[in-house]
Amino acid sequence: MKAGKVRPLAICVFRYEGRILAAEGYDPTKKQTFYRPLGGRIEFGEYGHQTIARELQEEIKQDVTDVRYLGTLENIFTYNGKAGHEIVLVYDGAFVDSSIYGREVIEGYEADDELLFKAYWKPLEFFNAKNPLYPDGLTELLKR
Repeated sequence: MKAGKVRPLAICVFRYEGRILAAEGYDPTKKQTFYRPLGGRIEFGEYGHQTIARELQEEIKQDVTDVRYLGTLENIFTYNGKAGHEIVLVYDGAFVDSSIYGREVIEGYEADDELLFKAYWKPLEFFNAKNPLYPDGLTELLKR
C-alpha cells in the first residue's frame, strides 16, 4: 500500500449454504482480526472480472465462473497504523471445481509458495464490530 495513493481492487463473494468465503487478516496495531473476500489489486489494462480470475488462479489455483458485478465501495481506513484508500469493485461468483465448497479452510499462497492467507466459510451474521468484514459497507451491500 503506497501512501497517498488510491488502490483499485476487485473482490469476489463466493456463497455456500448461507455462508461466504472470507480471508482472515490481522491488524497488529489495533490487535484485531478482520475478514475480506478474495481478490486483489486491479492491474493496468485489466477489467475487474479479469482481476478476479487472475487472483484466484494465482493464490488458490481455482477457476471461477458466473462472475457478476454487485457494486462499488469506497474504503478509507487505517491498517497497521497507516492510512489507506481503496476503490473496490465487488463481484459475486462461483468456483468451477465444486469440491472447494466442502473445504473448511482454503489457503492462499504467493508465487513463491509463501502462505498469504487462510479463508473460511462464515455466515453473514458472524461479522460485526468484533469480527469486521471489509471493505466497509460490504455487509450492507450483500444484504440488499
